[in-house]
Amino acid sequence: MFPLRRNRRLRTNEAIRSMVRETIITPNDFLVPLFVVEGKGVKEEIASMPNYYRFSLDLLEKEVKDLWKLGLKSVLLFVKVPDNLKDNKGTEALNPNGLMQRAIKTVKNACPDMLVMTDVALDPFSSYGHDGIVNNGMIINDSTVEVLAKMSISHAKAGADFVAPSDMMDGRILSIREALEKEGFTNTGIMSYSAKYASAFYGPFRDALDSAPVDLQNVPKDKKTYQMDFGNRLEAVRETLMDVDEGADIVMVKPGLCYLDIVREIKNVVEVPVAVYQVSGEYSMIKAASEKGWLDHDAVMIEQITAIKRAGADIIASYFAKDVVKLIS
Repeated sequence: MFPLRRNRRLRTNEAIRSMVRETIITPNDFLVPLFVVEGKGVKEEIASMPNYYRFSLDLLEKEVKDLWKLGLKSVLLFVKVPDNLKDNKGTEALNPNGLMQRAIKTVKNACPDMLVMTDVALDPFSSYGHDGIVNNGMIINDSTVEVLAKMSISHAKAGADFVAPSDMMDGRILSIREALEKEGFTNTGIMSYSAKYASAFYGPFRDALDSAPVDLQNVPKDKKTYQMDFGNRLEAVRETLMDVDEGADIVMVKPGLCYLDIVREIKNVVEVPVAVYQVSGEYSMIKAASEKGWLDHDAVMIEQITAIKRAGADIIASYFAKDVVKLIS
């Protein structure tokens, strides 16, 4: 008790604060999202995500090598698919020479030890911008799951270390795991977006991939029939435990900062690594506010990343990964 116990003694200077700090950020915490486009020599900034880019395959190779030099060892790939290759069934997603498949091979050729995770969902390939097949105004679950399983096999054949289903269809983890096992990909992991909420923070990401739901009759206007209601907590735990039972090796909570209570709740009940996606809207808000001079960019960035890890994240998917690693090194 006071005065025998003075808690401020452990805050006296940076040396002691660093020594007793409970949450430490390292390059090993990060999974780096990368956006890939067709073309050559393409590095185009995403308008709603300042200082973040889409890369053509030749420049993706350079970017991956730069990440490795910084100590960043894991990437999560997304592709921007030309409109003429989109349909309602995600046909292009199964093309063995598709952009995603070539991107996987590009990363592995450039940096064989880089851990490659791949987005598994139909929205980048969908003419309707949805994560599943649309029929009569509904997202058809089971038919979508069949395509997702085939998509995962295609990624594994191209060399992916992990597939990352982000669609939130029921039963897709079990179907993907069984398909991978049947095809002999026993070492290919699954990082499941287990608690993915129907969030307003995804806008810039959808700009990056041109994957927002289209405004057409008999097409759902949003993703609320499959992504989770942000008012729910216990549902996230149920979803996550089901995914673990079905074979998920890593589970994810998305978005990040507004859902740290969910992160801790899930961390307390699962025995697999927990990932958190600090999403595009969270990134862009910091960028916009710092450009206005309203926030200290680096200080807020580090504080948010630390909060995510402190809440229980073992893995953080973040557009700030390079910035953070450069700062802490």
